[in-house]
Amino acid sequence: MSDPLNLTATIGGRLVAPALPTVDSSPSPPSELLFDESLTAYISHNVPLESTEGIQRRERVLMKMASLCREWVKSVARKRGWGEDMVDRAGGELFTSGSYRLGVHEPGADIDTIVVAPNICTRDDFFGSNYIPPNALASDDAASASRDPASLAERIRLHPDVTNFVPVENAAVPILTFDWEGINIDLLFARLNASTVPPNFDIDRDSVLSGVDSATEKSLNGPRVTNLIAALVSGTKQRYQTFLTVVRLIRKWAKSRGLYSNKMGYWGGVNINIAVALTLQLYPNACPASLLRKFFLVFKSWRWPNPIMLTKPHDAELGLPVWNALQATSMRQVAPMITPAYPAMNSTLSVSRQTLQILHEEFCRGHNVVDKLYKDFVKGDISKKDDVESGDIWKELFQPSDFFIGYPHYLSLCIVGPSQADAQAWAGFVESRLRKLVSDMLGRSLPLSKIQLWPKKFDACVADRAALLTHVQRANSITYFIGFRVDTLRMRGNQLDIERQLSNFRNFELSKFYPLVPGMDVLPRTFAVKELPKICFEGMYEGGKIAAMKRRRLLIEADPKRQEAKAKKKLAKLKKKMEAIQQRKAQSAVKNKDENEEAIMKEELDESLLESRKRKRDDDDAEGEDANPGGDEEEAALLESALDKIQDDSGAVHKTREEAEMDRQKLLAGLEWDEDEDEDAGVKADEETEDVKMNQSERKSTLQEREAEILRRSGLVIVSDDEATLVGGNRILPWRQGYRSSVNAVKREQGGNDVTDKEHQPVMKPRVAIKFKTQFDIVELDANGRVIDKGDDDYMPSAKWIGRKGGFEYKLGERGLGYYRTGKKVVVPSNISYA
Repeated sequence: MSDPLNLTATIGGRLVAPALPTVDSSPSPPSELLFDESLTAYISHNVPLESTEGIQRRERVLMKMASLCREWVKSVARKRGWGEDMVDRAGGELFTSGSYRLGVHEPGADIDTIVVAPNICTRDDFFGSNYIPPNALASDDAASASRDPASLAERIRLHPDVTNFVPVENAAVPILTFDWEGINIDLLFARLNASTVPPNFDIDRDSVLSGVDSATEKSLNGPRVTNLIAALVSGTKQRYQTFLTVVRLIRKWAKSRGLYSNKMGYWGGVNINIAVALTLQLYPNACPASLLRKFFLVFKSWRWPNPIMLTKPHDAELGLPVWNALQATSMRQVAPMITPAYPAMNSTLSVSRQTLQILHEEFCRGHNVVDKLYKDFVKGDISKKDDVESGDIWKELFQPSDFFIGYPHYLSLCIVGPSQADAQAWAGFVESRLRKLVSDMLGRSLPLSKIQLWPKKFDACVADRAALLTHVQRANSITYFIGFRVDTLRMRGNQLDIERQLSNFRNFELSKFYPLVPGMDVLPRTFAVKELPKICFEGMYEGGKIAAMKRRRLLIEADPKRQEAKAKKKLAKLKKKMEAIQQRKAQSAVKNKDENEEAIMKEELDESLLESRKRKRDDDDAEGEDANPGGDEEEAALLESALDKIQDDSGAVHKTREEAEMDRQKLLAGLEWDEDEDEDAGVKADEETEDVKMNQSERKSTLQEREAEILRRSGLVIVSDDEATLVGGNRILPWRQGYRSSVNAVKREQGGNDVTDKEHQPVMKPRVAIKFKTQFDIVELDANGRVIDKGDDDYMPSAKWIGRKGGFEYKLGERGLGYYRTGKKVVVPSNISYA
């Protein structure tokens, strides 16, 4: 048995070591082992494995596919004129990657495969493209629609056990997707720079990438990354089983919470594998329940945009680009996750600031749920013991997402096509571009506080009836939903116009599809939360739309901000009543009644104050327990030390913990930044600081400089004649910020009423008198707001021609049309010329 603390692995003739140090290598305590038994019970009932019959059927299908691929390679070799000996040695191998290669056998899961062929096989041989049939002269249509019957694509399509065959030839990584005996299979093609592929071919060696094209490099990267992940977590059999268990749980959690889709901007299968493997490297001897809790803790605390990496990237010097933290493109990546195999690349390029915000919220929620479950289990505070034994206590973690009840507004995108084949190709292309619409166009250019794309499609058409779609288009359509929340403080006006963004999406993204057939379209439609169709709630919420709306009401009522606003509103009403009673008491002669009312109101006021203080105290206690529970301080410190190491080893500029946390909060809050600008600004700021220090040491500041410094410290903006002509340009004017609608929106969020006409009085700031010691020139402005030049000894303006002046010349210059002193140099404006 290998050393349980030895986390290195030898693969492809190279020794691979973890990038991060171990945080805690101690085994799980007895309490966590008992807690793990409950998780095991939940897995046995809710996370089923593939049956033995299903596993055998998958192995049988893969054997048939491997035999078919080898026969295809031999047929290509014969077509090239090779002898039978060379044909037999040509080879050809079929590899698997992803969840099937790791052993995460889930019922209904697809199989990612790749056929590795020698250099005699081309992509045209694989797809059967550019084939001219014998009867091409008789029928041009037959020539354009035919594929080579000897190609691998056509052999698979004509197999009796194959259905739903879809070739995607024009993608960056060409692929065949089909169902073989009901098992969904994705088949990639890799063409090596070698004449043969022997049976003992080692795909993990870096030399196999020598001389290959970009598509082959990406295709080979799938099984190479999967094999390296499996090697890094296979120190012991128990550790590997823990890895597989947690991977299955995280996949189920991500799918139920709407986070499982790499092309939509979230995490895919390889990202989950890397993330769980990294957690296992930090806690190598943890049981599944403990590792699941640590998973959420690690990525809740991760210092984005620091990269996630299992091992440090290495360069095999084959000319392929390797990910580097100091590259300009890498500095702009939001949440990089680096693949461990050569060439190292970022597997989460599609993750944007908006999707990272959603991922972080879900990591925080997952950690709160699992941590609370563990603490209640240790304290014995779980009321239903049967739920512990059956594992039902874990259902809260895997609850369906509240996406369809969590936003006030929704946008549906209905993707339609003129036929089933065209609709499938068109839908696949649009799906790969949706994240650009959500993150780059809508998320950046509109006043939205949050936007989220639901990654699961609906096989239905919810487009408006006025769209005039045919029956075939509505039958061959799918729909995606986008939820968003408007930032009322940034909103100008009462309507949100997204027509320009949708038009740009059509013109600059969707227009790249070829061939674009008439009838292909994307139809948008907006919904309020209560107007969503019933298909959105079926299968997600038990009880359908009615139960979902009830749950939405409960979530709104349980919102702490809403409860606090209601408590403040109640206190304000009680105070007003107390003031009214005191006024009546001073004017009225009937004292007994007022005293009784006053005593009742005082009791209610005291009860409300006590309740508010108790709620605040309970919240503070809960925050204190969640932030630093008894034994978690040491664990958090160890994790922070590990994060310090990966930040120092990344090669980027050194940052303290406070600076890293500030960058993470800035990123999650939606404040965009440019690393190049920040770096240049930092260098310039340092240089300016040094210059200021040198100048201050050499001379004393003048009176004007001291006065300007006083004004800057007071918060005023100092504008010189050379810097700007529009004073006050940094101020948001009332008619641009929608003062009244913003105030009403804030009051509605706090549970209050809208501002009335009498109450609508803008807040007047106290006037401040500023006395200047320096006399300023008084200027006059014309109707366009430009300064009227009064002239001086060298220039005399003239509104009209009045003849000659001694010592002056009438001409056009930098200061306009007028009289300039003879002999003085006149600069003509760059946009005007005259003879």
